[in-house]
Amino acid sequence: MEIILAKSAGFCFGVKNAVKTAYEKAESEKKLYTYGPIIHNKNVINDLENKGVHVIESLDEAPKDGKIIIRSHGVPPKVYNELEEKQLEYFDCTCPFVKKIHRIVEDRHNKGMEIIITGSPDHPEVVGINGWCQNSALIISSIEEAKAFVPEEGKRYALVSQTTFQTDIYDEIAEILSQKTDIELNRTICLATAERQNEAVEIAKQVECMIILGDKKSSNTRKLYEISKKYCENTFLCETFVDLGLKSVLKYGKIGITAGASTPPAIIKEAVNTMSENENKSFEEMLDESIVTLRTGDIVKGTVIGVSETGDVSVNLSFKSDGIISRSDFSDDPNIDPADVVKAGDVIDVYVVRVNDGEGFVQLSKKKIDAVKGYDDIEAAYNEGSVIKGKVIEQVKGGLIAMISGIRVFVPSSQISNRYVEDLKSFIGQELDFNILEYDNVKRRKIVAGRKALAQKEIDEKRKAVFETINVGDRIDGTVSRIVDFGAFVDLGGVDGLIHISEMSWGRVKKVSDVLKEGDKVKVTVLDVNAEKGKISLSLKDLDADPWKTAAEKYAVGNVVSGKVVRMVPFGAFVELEEGIDGLVHISQIAYERVEKPEDVLSIGQEITAKVTELDLDNKKISLSIKETLPKPEKAEAPAEETPAEE
Repeated sequence: MEIILAKSAGFCFGVKNAVKTAYEKAESEKKLYTYGPIIHNKNVINDLENKGVHVIESLDEAPKDGKIIIRSHGVPPKVYNELEEKQLEYFDCTCPFVKKIHRIVEDRHNKGMEIIITGSPDHPEVVGINGWCQNSALIISSIEEAKAFVPEEGKRYALVSQTTFQTDIYDEIAEILSQKTDIELNRTICLATAERQNEAVEIAKQVECMIILGDKKSSNTRKLYEISKKYCENTFLCETFVDLGLKSVLKYGKIGITAGASTPPAIIKEAVNTMSENENKSFEEMLDESIVTLRTGDIVKGTVIGVSETGDVSVNLSFKSDGIISRSDFSDDPNIDPADVVKAGDVIDVYVVRVNDGEGFVQLSKKKIDAVKGYDDIEAAYNEGSVIKGKVIEQVKGGLIAMISGIRVFVPSSQISNRYVEDLKSFIGQELDFNILEYDNVKRRKIVAGRKALAQKEIDEKRKAVFETINVGDRIDGTVSRIVDFGAFVDLGGVDGLIHISEMSWGRVKKVSDVLKEGDKVKVTVLDVNAEKGKISLSLKDLDADPWKTAAEKYAVGNVVSGKVVRMVPFGAFVELEEGIDGLVHISQIAYERVEKPEDVLSIGQEITAKVTELDLDNKKISLSIKETLPKPEKAEAPAEETPAEE
């Protein structure tokens, strides 16, 4: 016979704390009472009764010198008020998860919101929660009730849940209500409850028989039964294994066992071991055996129960209370989401910060554990001169902070790169290699890292790789890294190449910024490679669109062409014949009459007609003449000689 016992079976930390408190107080207090049954389990109630811990349903039943234990289910405010009025001493064992719900309900109610609770109306936890909104909450216990809900116009709603409510039903109810009205959703189901229910499903799917241990009045126990029954027809609910009987299960080869949050460890042990090894031990002794002892400073293993929406991690420590790793104690890196690192069922090492944080939890730290290993890794990298990875997380005065093996390490601005960096924020979020430059192995306070040498090495390797593979004529992709007056530098993957302004277009470019800006992705042609000088010349022009390819025919000597004056020089005027081709009209070819300056006759932008007088394709030069398109002036007749007057 194979038995699968759920890891999450039995007491949740809230119940553990309440039961443990009751047993501890029973040793020193004579008139001790629990306000309602401290747990939905007759075995525990009877055992406590024998030790002098009595159950009362009203504070009127308690004597004036009596002391009251408030169970993990919690109570409404009126009970606290009554305790104060009667001057009764009490021990508040309300589950921290339930207290959180009380705070939410009270806050939203005070803000004028209507409260909706998913849960059983008569369950003591729900009764207690409802008291924090003056018993005005709407209680929804089923999907059908959610479908029948009609919101009031103008009302704002807030939804909370009984901690042991069935997770899949809550999710469906929340979806239905969200479609009906604007509602704030607070998924206050205990992480341990969700884990217990999910584990029950997984076990029920693979066994022939499923046994649910717990009191039949326990809400979470009944839910485990209902969930398991869906996947395993042979599911049994019993308070103890004896109630079920061995004969009922011996015929099954594979049996699953889980237990509700109110089922003590002794009952579970009885189911697995049939009490054979523990028959002479009391319930209290077996309970004590199942709970470990913790001290501040201990490093222990725990099993992750789950991660809350705020990033707090709940951990099962096999202690009377479960542990909590707050988000701030999970990692020194504020950008890390614990939900991305751990999940339910993971076994992790934790450091015990405080055995009781004031709300019944054990305060834990993961980053303290990580720090021990992190310092060892950093010290090893420092001593060996090896490279260690880190992630830049923030900018500070004088440099950056990088998380290296979970430790905050300072990186001076002069050490982040091999060249000056104006905007250090551009490094935030990057994972980079570092060298440890300074390390104080005594105080561990001054740790300095840098990557200046590494950056230069990376660039040298990239440059070498580029120059080994790049060839003249290659068409390659790059990113504009810098704009200057005479052109633009393009990052080709570790090496910058230059596009001169004259190579940006076949047409005329006045300003580089008219064509490109930093960050632009471009496809360029390699014009020249000089590995010795580390220079690469590039062109942005489309070589297939080179207008000089058809120039021989279009601009043959003797052809008359049209163009626009684009530039004046002392010896003539340049005329743009088409985008990428200019011709020169020499000053002597502007007109038949003598021209002192080109601008005396021509103006920028003027359209002219000229004859091609010379075409030099090799040097891409065209000579033009305007005057040869003009009629030649006739020669002026010489003036007649004057006849001398007769005397």
